Amino acid sequence: MTIHFPIVDAHHHFWDPQINYHPWLRDEPPVPFRYGDYSALKRRYLPAEYFADAAPLNVVKTVYIETEWDPSDAAGEMRYVDQLRRETGFPTVAIAQTWLDRADCAAVLDQYAARPASSSASLSSLSSLSSLSFVRGIRHKPRANPSPADTSPGGMTDAAWRAGYARLTTNGLHFELQTPWWHLAEAAQLAHDFPDTSIVLNHTGLPADRSTQGIAGWKRAMHTLATCPNVAVKISGIGQAGIAWTAESNRSIVLTTIELFGPERCMFASNFPVDGLCASYQTIFNGFDAIVADFSDTERRALFHDNAVRIYRIP
Repeated sequence: MTIHFPIVDAHHHFWDPQINYHPWLRDEPPVPFRYGDYSALKRRYLPAEYFADAAPLNVVKTVYIETEWDPSDAAGEMRYVDQLRRETGFPTVAIAQTWLDRADCAAVLDQYAARPASSSASLSSLSSLSSLSFVRGIRHKPRANPSPADTSPGGMTDAAWRAGYARLTTNGLHFELQTPWWHLAEAAQLAHDFPDTSIVLNHTGLPADRSTQGIAGWKRAMHTLATCPNVAVKISGIGQAGIAWTAESNRSIVLTTIELFGPERCMFASNFPVDGLCASYQTIFNGFDAIVADFSDTERRALFHDNAVRIYRIP
């Protein structure tokens, strides 16, 4: 099967844990992980390795997502990514790490602040653009409860966290949300309280529990979040530990998400190299293509390319 559209991969990572400090890739013991043993990820993964995995698909632009880099040097990750961009042309844009509840939040965000440019901008104004102006948003995973049985408030209710979140829009940044589905009601309240801040939900709300009860809870939570017009979603990260990734096993997840959010607010993404623990790059993207084979060409191109270009403000 060949995907007849250019692809913008809306969620991937690069890293070299032998050079840079990523606690989860370097420290022992390993952290609990939803796909189980992740030792295969503790290796260099840069543009050369990524495009070897992506071939022969026509990936034309990519969105780098923060990699839980050294928490004492959040901006250091984007300086490293900027170096990769200069050397290889990728990633196209990036999502940075910022600890929203820390005292240095404002100073870190200022380094990423969007500097709008236009065709009429003077050379002097263009020369003052931040070197990190390829940063489009922030991800800081809010504190989450281990299961839906725990109904205590999560991190999106913390006053200090919300104070940091409130700074995003004034800095021209959106928020990337990664949280299990049982916290999506909090996310909907966050979207309502800050209507000018866009949210992109990562990994389809993490529908890991595929039991009848688990899927019903996930679907109710996604329906709640989908009512917020300032929220989009990335269809990615839907592998299951120890179970082969197939179009059939993920068809209902993909189609339910698109039904709830509409094809104009959904994007396909690889989550590589992480989802390489579940399947090859081609298996995942060809699976997406098979699932939406009956959609119109306009809708399919939006899911693979156009929505990501719009949402991530890609030139």
